[in-house]
Amino acid sequence: MYKYLLCWRYLRSRYIALASIVSVTLGVATMIVVNAVMAGFAREMQQRLHNILSDVVLESHSLEGFRDPEWHMELMQRAAGDDIERMVAAVHVPAMLSFQYGGRGEWITRPVTLIGIDDEAPEQAAEFRQYLQHPQNRKQFSFRLRDGGYDVYDHQAQDRGTPRPEMRHAGWTHRRRMAELRRAAAQFGRQSPDASSQQGAHDHRAAEDEQSSTPSVPDDAELRGGDTARPAQRPSRAARSADPFARGGTERRFDPRTEQHTGLVMGIGLASFRLEGTDRFLLLPGDDVRLTFPTAGTPPRAVDDTFTIVDFYESKMSEYDSSLVFVPLRRLQELRGMIEPETGIGYVTSIQIKLKPGRELNQVRDKLRALFPPQLYSVSTWRDKQGALLAAVHMETAILNVLLFLIIAVAGFGILAIFFMIVVEKTRDIGILKSLGAGGRGIMGIFLFYGLLLGLVGSGAGMVLGLAFTQNINAIADALGRLTGRPVFDPDIYYFYEIPALIEWPTVTWIVLGALGIAALASVLPARRAARLHPVEALRYE
Repeated sequence: MYKYLLCWRYLRSRYIALASIVSVTLGVATMIVVNAVMAGFAREMQQRLHNILSDVVLESHSLEGFRDPEWHMELMQRAAGDDIERMVAAVHVPAMLSFQYGGRGEWITRPVTLIGIDDEAPEQAAEFRQYLQHPQNRKQFSFRLRDGGYDVYDHQAQDRGTPRPEMRHAGWTHRRRMAELRRAAAQFGRQSPDASSQQGAHDHRAAEDEQSSTPSVPDDAELRGGDTARPAQRPSRAARSADPFARGGTERRFDPRTEQHTGLVMGIGLASFRLEGTDRFLLLPGDDVRLTFPTAGTPPRAVDDTFTIVDFYESKMSEYDSSLVFVPLRRLQELRGMIEPETGIGYVTSIQIKLKPGRELNQVRDKLRALFPPQLYSVSTWRDKQGALLAAVHMETAILNVLLFLIIAVAGFGILAIFFMIVVEKTRDIGILKSLGAGGRGIMGIFLFYGLLLGLVGSGAGMVLGLAFTQNINAIADALGRLTGRPVFDPDIYYFYEIPALIEWPTVTWIVLGALGIAALASVLPARRAARLHPVEALRYE
């Protein structure tokens, strides 16, 4: 019992050991907080990437795609049907998006990735509709333009985002207002006595008619190398009323106040920019844009069409929000000449595969790779596509752990120095204990247990402090922001409106055990020196 009594007495009376306890406490708390934040960032990023990208993707190396996706799905179902939950076909193609902005009608062109999806397939629409701005589209997606109800606040920000007043009038309200403004501008130009103004108004109306009408689309013969092309045709009023995407045969003029072109969903980064913490929009749902993309022929030709923005896509991943554009799959296949006129069978460039929960990605990927020649197809998982990004996050976490663990190592050297001082200071006491019958093991046990006790108190206090800080990290960040006058965590940089934190108990356990181990190891050398002291030598000058 004398060993435990002396350890407890030293812990209470030796305030110099408080420095070691504080060092261990701060080191453990810092490691817990940093690992929780890094784990939260990694989880949020992986969830967003996984929601955007399918588990496994079968892609064609050629932009022409591959024929008969149903046959490919049937083949994959026979090979890995027990692991596959669903499969959907899509078309991915590079494109250029163009739109007019400003009073002078200046054209802005941006490169995009055009994706054709089947909005009639609920399993495919469900993959990305959670990132749409209109509440009805998040429930039941459609390429039809909706009126009103677009989120004034960022729906992913849990009412912590910046207000978006322009979105209040997005949809049909915005489209009708812009159509009336264009019509009034045309009337004003028509009534102006200035010949140049009349000519300018005529050019404006001609450009408006050209943009509003359905462009000339090459038929399959021309896309595949033929010389003929069918002329553009505009839909009838009845056809437009039934289906805004229909193309009928009539000379009726397109009315943008009551009709829309083929629906389009675009990343919000393509239509807006951030200025002083607020989204400034160049486009809104209801505006028309033009898309130019290559056909499926060899050599490919450029084809373009007018589309109406029906919603915005916001995943908070800038790589996708500033590049992705979604259009109806069938319409994109028609424009690119990817439908055989004789059989009606379409071509696609990829098949998105969703696996059942708990299935091994790499195992399914290897099964599918054995089915399709690598010269024509590419089979990859979502981790393969973002492997560099995920590896960078893991490397950063590992480096931070090594650097922060050095803080605890410094505390260990502090315990080592303090214990050597205690051994020198307590030489007489050690001699008295040995003269009373205490053995070397007993003296060594005093200092080993004392070091372990310091590590236990320091790591325990650090664990409590780290967990409490992690649980209240956003409240602490807000308080520091109010105190300093600037936000500690800017959502414009990371696209998170709250600091993500995930407490992983295995990580907390090894941090605490590591601190205990360092404290115990730091006390070994002083304990051995104290155990080797001879009682006569210790009491020679007393």
